[in-house]
Amino acid sequence: MKFHYYEETDSLYIDLSEKVSADSREVAPGVVLDFDSAGHLVGIDIDRASKIVDLSRLEADALPIAHLSVTKS
Repeated sequence: MKFHYYEETDSLYIDLSEKVSADSREVAPGVVLDFDSAGHLVGIDIDRASKIVDLSRLEADALPIAHLSVTKS
């Protein structure tokens, strides 16, 4: 899973899978779910992210994380 924040558009994209998106559905204003060709959820796009989520922190609880990478662009 990867989190991508785009400051210029204030959007947050959460990659849930390496699979390519084949379909997208807006489920709430500014929240779009991306699905692969088999209908599995592969990503979440949040517009106006700084107004919807707290971007100043990321917390993970009890996840079986084998690799953690933090980068700052």
